[in-house]
Amino acid sequence: MQAKEVMTTRPKYLNTDASIREVAELMRDTDSGFEPLVRGDKVEGVLTDRDITIRGIAEGKKPEDKATDIATQTALYTFSDTDVLDVLKNMQEQEVQRLLVLKSPDQKDLVGIITVGDIADHCNDEAVRKELVNCAKHYR
Repeated sequence: MQAKEVMTTRPKYLNTDASIREVAELMRDTDSGFEPLVRGDKVEGVLTDRDITIRGIAEGKKPEDKATDIATQTALYTFSDTDVLDVLKNMQEQEVQRLLVLKSPDQKDLVGIITVGDIADHCNDEAVRKELVNCAKHYR
């Protein structure tokens, strides 16, 4: 099974000039905890609900401050045709539970987001289930 078969397609994302409040509102409205920030066609960072809590609220940031001030600048990703076992191994190595999904190595268009939960919801393969357990041990 490939990433594109289980990923969440994410047609909505925010520009790098978005405020922390705008990101939080989009997370609320889309029931998401992870949003990419883009400039033109390039992903410049990602913001999680945890980032808002730890780097935003706990550090005294205001809701009107720029989201890029608290975003993770290094965006981790996989490609849409990557096997889910390889996706899980990548997540385990990076100690994350979410990755951006890009169309291909040649066409780096953002086409979705894949999470451990997406894979768990769609895969019944025993090898995938074992890798899911290993991946969940390293939650961030």
